[in-house]
Amino acid sequence: MKTVGMELRVESTLESFLADGHTRTRATELVIERAVEDARGVSTVVLVEGVSDQIALEILAARCGRDLEARDVAIVPMGGATNIRRFRALFASQRCAGLYDSGQKRHFAGMSGFFECVEDLEDELIRAVGTDRVVQVVDRHGELPSFRRMQNEPFHRGRGLEQQLHRFIASHSGRKYRYARLLAEAVELARVPRPIESLLAYM
Repeated sequence: MKTVGMELRVESTLESFLADGHTRTRATELVIERAVEDARGVSTVVLVEGVSDQIALEILAARCGRDLEARDVAIVPMGGATNIRRFRALFASQRCAGLYDSGQKRHFAGMSGFFECVEDLEDELIRAVGTDRVVQVVDRHGELPSFRRMQNEPFHRGRGLEQQLHRFIASHSGRKYRYARLLAEAVELARVPRPIESLLAYM
């Protein structure tokens, strides 16, 4: 099994913008701007909803032996599914593909090369890794007490473990970016989520 032993460039870039004093919102905007610039002139642009999706997909592509640079592929986060037509227009001369959340399906109707995540990429990764292993990942990174506190909140007590983990990971952007990497590193290659597998094959 191939593994990724270092943070990907996009995550390091995000942290550098935060270290420069930018808010997380502005740092994310700058990461998107950088990705757009890097994608100009490549043959295939992979459009994803957010930076966490970009992080996870870059890791899984590397682990599956897909050299994106050699294939002339760039992954670009759009800052939300509603921006898809603007980004398609921006890269009109290039081949486009990507992922989208099931709740945003209407924005991608009729577009070939775009694959649906149910309900989103985090949800796909939690199922692929398995809830017990995800809890172990949370524990290894010192956040199990925080997760247990969230589980005990009235709103979350009656929810399933998969839903609780999804809520915990998505509760703020910093955690979402971190677990995008951790779960993409943890998933067994035989269990790579189908939409990602389909996208990698399409590339």
